[in-house]
Order: sequence, then C-alpha cells, then structure tokens
Amino acid sequence: MSAQSVDRARRQAGVHDAPTGHLVPLQAAWIVALAATLGALFVGEVMGRTPCVLCWYQRIAMFPLAVLLGIAAFPGDWGVRFYALPLAAVGLALAAFHTLVLAGIVPEAIEPCGAGPSCASADMTILGVLPLPPLSLAAFAAILLLLALPFDRRRR
Repeated sequence: MSAQSVDRARRQAGVHDAPTGHLVPLQAAWIVALAATLGALFVGEVMGRTPCVLCWYQRIAMFPLAVLLGIAAFPGDWGVRFYALPLAAVGLALAAFHTLVLAGIVPEAIEPCGAGPSCASADMTILGVLPLPPLSLAAFAAILLLLALPFDRRRR
C-alpha cells in the first residue's frame, strides 16, 4: 500500500494527527499566565507584600487566564481565544497604565493607587531590580502575541 492510500484510509477512518507545532503557542501562553500568577501569589503571600489597587485589577485579569489556558492547552482548544484575548487585552491596558504611573508620566491627580501601597517602592520588585508593573505588561503582551499567532486548522 502506498503512503497516499494509507493517509486516505486514516482520514476515512477518522484518525487525525495534529499538525506539528499546533499546540505550542497555546501551551506557551498557559506557561506565561501560570508563571505570572505564581509570581504574583509569591510576592503577595510568601513575601507578604500587599498589592496596590492596579495590581489587584491586573490579578483579576491574569488569574483566570492561567485557569482558562491551562484547561484549553492540552486538548488544543483554540476556541479559548474568544475568552482569553479580551481578558489579556484588558490586563495589557491596565499594566500599560500602571507602568506609566510607575514611570511618573501619569499626573498625580488621576493615580488610582496613591492611597494604598506603592509599586514604586524598592520592596515591590523582583530580585531588587525588576518592578512588577513592567513584568505584568510583558506577560500580558506575550500572552496576546501567542494567542494571536495563526495556526493551521487543517488536519493531515
């Protein structure tokens, strides 16, 4: 039997192989969301640092992403993009605004996290160098890019 007739018989029998690399972007997006979630929990719960208001809003966007993408990553359910992309876009906007607050670009009159803990302090960094808002911005941007990658819906 030739390779073409074997492929045709497999298709007729309903046996499909996932295209190479089909799940990698989805699984990578889940790993980013999981790392960001675990990092936020580590800073808040283990290191005992209270998040500011904007950090809470970013957590509200990131934590469900870790769950949604984790559930979708292994069966390869790309339909999760309908739910994950809006969450990641809102999180990206919040993280971008938070990064502008941290950089001092946003005027004090509209800073929403001025009354509580500040992410500008040295104790709200990872390894004493990396401030949390730009890390959150990078995580949301990575998730958006990974979920926006085209994928091949055709099966072999």
